[in-house]
Amino acid sequence: MNAELASQLKARTAHRTARARAVSALGPLTIVAGLAWAFVQPYRITLLHPRGQGFWWLFVEPPLWVVVVGILFALGVAPGLIEDLAAEEADAAAR
Repeated sequence: MNAELASQLKARTAHRTARARAVSALGPLTIVAGLAWAFVQPYRITLLHPRGQGFWWLFVEPPLWVVVVGILFALGVAPGLIEDLAAEEADAAAR
């Protein structure tokens, strides 16, 4: 039974196109970019040194928002786009 599941996984992931791989890579690349931005410019993350800053100043952290957007894209948007790409390619192959 395990070999059957492994073969199904290989069959499902083996035929992904370059477009599907690019869409699935956008989320993780955005997360890495946000983390790199936070590392290169740590003064932008005022949570590290909140000297007299109000809530909104602390809430709006650009590098952290980039990471959040990357996570939301990877978990919420990319799976649907990949399904649509697979359906489009299946329709094109059926013609």
